[in-house]
Amino acid sequence: MVIRVVVLALLLIMSGCTTYKGSYTYRPSKVSKKYPSEVLADTPSGIKKKNGELMASMRPYTVFGKEYCPTVVRVGDTMNGRASWYGSDFHGKSTCNGEAYDMYAMTAAHKTLPMNTVVRVTNLENNQKTVVRINDRGPFVESRIIDLSYSAAKEINLLARGSAPVSLEVLGFEPSDAKSIDFKMLAKGPRQEILNSFAVQIGAFANIQGALETQKKYALFHGYSAIIKDSQYNNDQLFRIWLRGFRSEAEARDFITQGYFSGQFITRE
Repeated sequence: MVIRVVVLALLLIMSGCTTYKGSYTYRPSKVSKKYPSEVLADTPSGIKKKNGELMASMRPYTVFGKEYCPTVVRVGDTMNGRASWYGSDFHGKSTCNGEAYDMYAMTAAHKTLPMNTVVRVTNLENNQKTVVRINDRGPFVESRIIDLSYSAAKEINLLARGSAPVSLEVLGFEPSDAKSIDFKMLAKGPRQEILNSFAVQIGAFANIQGALETQKKYALFHGYSAIIKDSQYNNDQLFRIWLRGFRSEAEARDFITQGYFSGQFITRE
């Protein structure tokens, strides 16, 4: 079992479905006024029923004595952090939404934004911009908020530096896993998406038996259910343990602050 713990510590550097190098602990940088979690006291009309009552999925709830609303991501939302990129080592491997990663496509990984969210990324060092579609999870590195494809990173002169401070702006939500961004379709699409399905990764195993034992041990941990997520690491299988059932990023963050597990971080399906 000691060997498995060592393997766990080494392999937790992975992101959601593809793999990344570096620290894995997720400590969100300062949240902007628009994004996300606890700033949703004023819910847009599209989230309410005709009589003004909140939909069930958007009703406030209390966790550890603090009230929350599920997160809403809207067109125009902005956030700041550092961008990094990933390239040939992951080319052709599966991303979290089932696509094959294409280092030449205009895509990116983000920890929590809905799949197929389209964002404008501005390199704050040179003001160069690119537009990408989210199709993967990551990067789980402190202060980094987006992992760009090779082509997107090249477009904002990020390749040599490796990372840079950026701002993100949500432009819309693609209706499908399109290889290119259809801006006309984007303009006609929804103006917001609800985020209400967060998870916390609590472990990762190279052997299915260790994953099964951990899943059984934490099957109903504090009201959250443990599941096994199968992924690839250096062409080998890796079995990650997620606790699911968190209804917002804020709820997941509060859970992490309780210190139940070392190396835990937030992800989203």
